[in-house]
Amino acid sequence: MYKPLPLDAIALHQPVPVNVWDPKGVLLLRKGEAITSEQHRGHLMLHSPMVLEADWRAWSYSYTTELDRMVRDNAPLNRIAGLSQVVEVQAVPMREDAGPAEVWADLHAALNTLLYKGAEASQFIDRLSRLESQARALWRDRPDESLLVLVQLLFDPRLGYSATHALLSAGLCALVSPSAGLPDAEQGTLFRAALTMNIGMTRAHDAMARQPGPLSDVQRQAVREHPLRSAAVLRELGVDDPLWLQLVREQHERPDGSGYPEGLQVTGMAHRLLQMADVYVACISPRQSRGGLLSQQVARELYLGPDQQPDPLGALFVKNIGFYPAGSYVRLASGEVAVVARRGARANAPLVFSIVGRQGMPLGEPTLRDTQDPAHEIKAGLPPAEVKLVVNVARLLERL
Repeated sequence: MYKPLPLDAIALHQPVPVNVWDPKGVLLLRKGEAITSEQHRGHLMLHSPMVLEADWRAWSYSYTTELDRMVRDNAPLNRIAGLSQVVEVQAVPMREDAGPAEVWADLHAALNTLLYKGAEASQFIDRLSRLESQARALWRDRPDESLLVLVQLLFDPRLGYSATHALLSAGLCALVSPSAGLPDAEQGTLFRAALTMNIGMTRAHDAMARQPGPLSDVQRQAVREHPLRSAAVLRELGVDDPLWLQLVREQHERPDGSGYPEGLQVTGMAHRLLQMADVYVACISPRQSRGGLLSQQVARELYLGPDQQPDPLGALFVKNIGFYPAGSYVRLASGEVAVVARRGARANAPLVFSIVGRQGMPLGEPTLRDTQDPAHEIKAGLPPAEVKLVVNVARLLERL
């Protein structure tokens, strides 16, 4: 059953926490997407936007809970009144039969909301802890499926880039940190730092990803200052873990002191892993102003390091992630175009699903290929802009 959705109560650029449908069940707005303009809002209104009744109940419950908390805390009247325009909602409970694609969509929407609210997010530490627990369990139990989902989300310009960047960076840290010898407690802190390292500029982060031209001087200054701002926001939200705050504050510092914002010399293992994950995700993600770099190119740069000498940590990163992460695109020796499905026995030979035939026509059914077979070996990586086919990620996961 559906309930009508009053779109006029949702602010522009505010990520919605539930899927929005038309009365026939056609998806109008995916959870985590936002209304980008009044023209966009008007277009959606023409289709009689609806939400599932269960989602509506969860949304309404979250609204009344937040309103009650603000009243009990004697919040200023202008903040209470503003709640009717930007409704912050708790994550809708996961269904027990939900697959990785749906669960990651829920986690993306939940993190997007937390990052957008920033210092005004209620119960931040508890909510982030629940999100972290679910995300780490997925990375532990279903790493390749998680890579496939999140790399594909990274290629989707409709979704909040900052939240996708955070989830994928945290996941890469989770995949590499055990073999790097980090203690369990430090692995958890690293994961939380990756999720929150850009909380001081989330809105700007998303806007920059959508921006067609170069950054302005003001934007560049905001980028340089965001590590300190993010750490300050986290302290205001109640974070008192020294390593968590240090990792966020020093995320862009370098061993030789050439980083920013303070030019510190940082050499810790957790710091370096966070930087590698951050750089990797930023490089492979397409922006409005440029296409994403090919993953194998970024992997080689991490493997060699800044001095063009083999870097043991970079080699470990590539060994765990591969040259072609799940979710990325490749061209095979057969002429087919494929999406990487999971890591293989070698870093350069993953399992893939062929999705476009050698004649350039989409295949009716994705076909699993082992790229260790010379007939299907990878000849080149492909940027997402060259693949003119929408990948049904949930359908691919069912076939793995």
